[in-house]
Order: sequence, then structure tokens, then C-alpha cells
Amino acid sequence: MQSNTRTYVIQGLLFLATLITTTMAGAEWMYGNIFSFVYDFFRFIAEKSSGEKIPVTGHPMGWKEFFAGLQFSVPFLLILTVHEFGHYFVAKAHKVKVTLPYYIPLWFGISQSIGTMGAFIRIKSVVTSRLKFFDIGIAGPLAGFVVALGVLWYGFTHLPPPEFIFTIHPEYARFGLSYPQFVYENSAGNFILGDNMLFWFFKTYVADPTRLPHAYEMIHYPLIFAGYLALFFTSLNLIPIGQLDGGHILYGMIGKEKFNVVAPVLFALFAFYGGLGLFRPESFAIGSDEVFYEQLFYLFLYIYFLYICFRRISDNPMNGLMISLIIVVAQFGVTYIRPDWDGYTGFLPFIFILGRFLGVRHPETEENKPLGTARTVLGIVAIIIFIISFSPKPFIIL
Repeated sequence: MQSNTRTYVIQGLLFLATLITTTMAGAEWMYGNIFSFVYDFFRFIAEKSSGEKIPVTGHPMGWKEFFAGLQFSVPFLLILTVHEFGHYFVAKAHKVKVTLPYYIPLWFGISQSIGTMGAFIRIKSVVTSRLKFFDIGIAGPLAGFVVALGVLWYGFTHLPPPEFIFTIHPEYARFGLSYPQFVYENSAGNFILGDNMLFWFFKTYVADPTRLPHAYEMIHYPLIFAGYLALFFTSLNLIPIGQLDGGHILYGMIGKEKFNVVAPVLFALFAFYGGLGLFRPESFAIGSDEVFYEQLFYLFLYIYFLYICFRRISDNPMNGLMISLIIVVAQFGVTYIRPDWDGYTGFLPFIFILGRFLGVRHPETEENKPLGTARTVLGIVAIIIFIISFSPKPFIIL
């Protein structure tokens, strides 16, 4: 009993910490500045050692800005919580032992973040059937997706007047509502949310076009940003690989033998896209010998990175090396034919986590009976949700 109480206290404290860090993160995205406790400490030391005053720049961040950040943290944590409790209640219904969610707070203090690394529940007993894996896996994304739709709908149908942006960027006010043609002459450093089908639909057919914020300013609208992040994490969770929710769903739909063929192929395609354009044939043909050997060194590092991601894909580690080399050769071939094609290197850390830690294959189950028609239809719905929520280039820094 004492152990359970201690666990509940830890989970509660983690939730409160995550509420605080996501609220701070939301305010930082809204106002384009950070809560500079860490920076202020080092600035104080620098001022003491140099004897000179170091100016503070950007929007001041205080309690007013912190409470404004609740407009981001509350809907974002609501979506995350509904997702996790979707897993929790369905697991309980199947008599699978699970914990309440553990939230993971994350705040850097020197740069912007989203305030959390997500949440998870621990499964404390063996899941014995494809059906149970399917039900537990699909419940979270479906529940969270419904709430994310509500957040996005409300955010896009309740946009503030276009003058709202002047509260974030008062320096724009002197240009009036024609500010985009003046303030974006140099677009370097601007942050864009990449489109997916659903986000594009909301922008195009739901939002009032006279109030729709400029693409560079979308991150300052907390409900929209929270809803977009929810779609992004939902799509990542629904990738049908390993023990991701999408992996549980696909495993339930097609069974172990087919999954162990399909999942590695999908993982290889994901890695191929992630690194596409990172190296190009012309980068080895132009420049000095020093540049050539530097590029060659980075290419070897990249191949080793892929090898780490793929070496656990089979019992023979050499298969991982072979797949890595095939991916690199294919990437060179595609970029040679279509030099304008690029992947998204931002996916590479997630590819590393999948290959090195989470695994590409799925644990076996004692019962392998096929799913019924209703669950198969639900699985297809989950695949459609993945397709319409997935952004090929989710976050773009110019």
C-alpha cells in the first residue's frame, strides 16, 4: 500500500511539473522569448566579472506571460491525457495490469521546447493476444485524435482579430496589417509548421481567411500550435513499426509472420526518406581534396549511424550493414535523378530511437486469432488518421 501511495505521489508530482513546464513552453512560443532564469544567472556572473551591464532583449517574461501559457498547456495536456487514458481503460477492460500515466517534464531554460517528452503507462503483465494488443494500441490514438480535432476546430473558428499579432510583435504595428511585405524581407530564422492534409483542410476551409495568421506567426497561436503538435505526435505513434501504437495495430491486423516482413521494410523506407538529400553526388565532385575527405568522413559516420539503427533488425548484424549500404546507394541514386527532392533529417533521431531502443519487430503472443471485421475497419481508420495527420516536413526553420 505504501508503495502504491509513493507511486501515486510521484505520478502526481510529475504531472504538476509537466503542467508548469508546458505552460512555460507555451508562453515562450507565444511571445518569442524564454523564461531566462538560467540565462539571467550566467548574465549576472558575466556582469560581475566584466563590470559592464549586459542589455536584456526580447519580450519581458513574467507571471502574466506564464498564465497566458495555460492556453497552450491545458489543451495540449488534455489531448495527451485522453490519449494515455484511452490505453489505460481499454487495458483495464482486458484485465491487463497497467499503471496510471507517468508524465515527463522537459524545460531547457536556454532555448524553446514544448515542455514535455510526453507520457507513458507501464504494462505490468503479459499481453497474450493480437486482439488485446490491437485494442490497447488503437484506443489511445483514436481518443486523443478526437480531442485534437476539437482543439483545432475551436482554435481555427475562434481566431483573434489580425491585430492580435501586434501584442506579440509590437514592432510590426507601425506597418499596419501590411506588415508581411516589410518584416519578412529577410525570412532567415523563421519557423514554419509544415502542412499535413488535416491541418491544410482547417486552414483552407474552416478558418476565416481574414483572420488566418501568416505561416511565420502560426506558432504564436497556442490552440493551433497545441492541436498541430497533437497531430504530429499522433502520426509518429501510428507509424506501423515495432511497439509503437501503429505497430500494435498492424500486428493485430496481419499477424506475426507478415508483420515481421512488413515492419522492417517500412522502417527502411522511413530511414531512406529521413536521410534523403543529406548527401549528394555533386558534393563529392566539387571542391578541394580537403572538402572531399571531409564529406567522405561524414558519409562513413552516417553509414555507421544507419548500421546502429538496423543491426538489431535480424540475428545477423551484417544484414544491418547491408541494408544501411543499400539505403545510402538508393539515396544517392534518387538525388542524382531528382536533385530537388529532399527528405527530412529531423526524423533521424526518432529513427535512431526506434532502431536502437524500441525495436522494429513486435513481441509474440500466445493467441493469434485474426481480428473480426469491426476491428479491421477500425484499423483502416487508424491508417487513414496516420495518413492525414502525417507531415512530411513538420517543422521548417528557414
